Order: sequence, then structure tokens, then C-alpha cells
Amino acid sequence: MTPMRPLSALRQRLRARAAVWIRRRQGADTLPVAIGQRRVYILPTRAGLCFGLLLFVMLLAGLNYGNGLALLLTFTLGGLMLVAMHQCHRNLLGTVVSRVEAGNVFAGEQALIHCVLGNEGTPLRYALRLSLEGGVASVADLQPGGQAILELRLPAPRRGRLQVARLRLDTRFPFGLFEAWTWLHPSLEILVYPTPRGTTLPAQRAAASSGTQRLQSPGADEWSSLRTFRAGDSPRRVAWTAYARGAPLLVKEYSSAASARHHFSYASLVGMAPEARLEQLCRWVIDATQRGERFVLELPGSTVTPENSLRALALFGEP
Repeated sequence: MTPMRPLSALRQRLRARAAVWIRRRQGADTLPVAIGQRRVYILPTRAGLCFGLLLFVMLLAGLNYGNGLALLLTFTLGGLMLVAMHQCHRNLLGTVVSRVEAGNVFAGEQALIHCVLGNEGTPLRYALRLSLEGGVASVADLQPGGQAILELRLPAPRRGRLQVARLRLDTRFPFGLFEAWTWLHPSLEILVYPTPRGTTLPAQRAAASSGTQRLQSPGADEWSSLRTFRAGDSPRRVAWTAYARGAPLLVKEYSSAASARHHFSYASLVGMAPEARLEQLCRWVIDATQRGERFVLELPGSTVTPENSLRALALFGEP
């Protein structure tokens, strides 16, 4: 086991240096991007090396015994190997990467990365594989003039930023003797929110200009939203104008201009660990958003609006 550790460390250093060189050579990718010849790398696989060694042994045996049939078979298989190398390179060349995107997630979930590939050429492209380094690959075929969406799952164990440095697009078509690949460097950043959990009730501190109760009545001051009609709703609250345009029965909801505003404060969660505080705040924010309640998030040194609250919780403590 001991001799393998230096070898593994050397392999990792070589990969890191190769990654830096490729990134400097290619730069950041501005999508959509077509895979050009300078971006495609190709090497024989283990099966290809074994096949080449077999051809070499067959060549030596044919020359040694002067066997014309053995030499004919050797050169035929050698030509087949060269054709396979050309087809493998051609299978990847010209593929268009149209879009790479991912949604934000909560800690403990898996981020889903979508990559849209296009084929603007006439040949059918077989078994294109997209993967993260060391991850499971997603495989798809590309019809002429068609598109394919490849999905990758990336674990997000901790809160914060999750950077996707590069993606690997490769193929081993047609016989698995060669592998052609390219590296994609999308500007992809995933926000990982705190896990929403906790049972502590929020301490509500109404602003001086706020009331104490949310009202939903036709006599309230300002229109709030529309919801689906339920049995028992007053016909006077139905949005008849929208119904006349073909919409389903919707009911107008109103809220007082002085409706209650919740203050979710980091400082109010005394005696809890920092991450536990963020998880509890995330629970409050999500619950209030689902109920349509107004709130303000108070973090040390800043007051955050509702639309930026989850981002602020995800990046709390970062510069």
C-alpha cells in the first residue's frame, strides 16, 4: 500500500497542472460554444492499448514465420483501428454546447445541472457522455439538427457557494478503442441555502407604523392577490373581469396597508449555534413566504429584504 501513495499523489499533481494548462489555453467558455479541433483531445483506452499490443505481436509472428495471411489480418485490423480513431474524434468535433445551468438548493440536497447539447451537422453523434470529475456520467445520442439535455447531480452537503469549475464531455464511439474528450468551463455558481429546520417560534416585533393582524376583506386598503374560488366566498369578491376573459373563477384578496410585518432576527436566537440559527431563520423565511406574510430579516450588521433573504442566509459569514 505504501508505494502506491506517492504514485497517487504524483497523478493528482499532474492532473492539477494539466487542468491549469487547459484552463489557460481555452479560457472561460461563453455559451453557446462549438467544440473545435483545438479543444478535442484523444488517447487510446486500455482496450485500445491492448488491441495495439496484440497487433504488434501478430506483426512479429507474421514476419517471423513469413505468414502472408497473418500479415494481411494484422494490417486489416490496423486500418480498422485507424478508422476507429478518426470516427471517435469526428463524433465529438462540432458538437454545440448551448446552455449549462443549475438551480439553487438547500444543504443536504443534490444540485441538478442541466447541459443542452446541439448537433448542427448531418452525422448522428453516438454516446456523448457528460460528467463531473470522478462523477457518474450522463449519456445521450444527438440526432442531426437535434438537441439533447444531459443532467448531472452534484451533492451539496454544506451551506455557501458551490462552484462548478469544469465539466468533461467525451465519447468512446465506435469500438471503445479510443476516447476523445473536451473540457467545458462554464461560469456556474450554485447557492446552497441552510437546511430549513427548527421548532422555535419567531418573536414578532411590529414596526411602529404596522398593525397587529393581517386582514383579508373587501373593505381593506390595498389589493393583495388572487386565489382560486372556494365554496362560501362572496360573489362580490370574484374577479369578474378576469372571468370574462376566459380565466377560471378567481377571488380577490385584500390586505391592510398596515398589515403585520415579522422581524426575523439572528440576535433573538440566543443560546443556539450559528448554523442552527441560520437553519431556524431559513425555516421562518420559507414559512412566511408560503403564507404570503411580510417580513424583514435582521442579520448582524444588515437588514435584508424578503427577495434577498435566502441568498443572505446562504452567504452569511462570507466576504
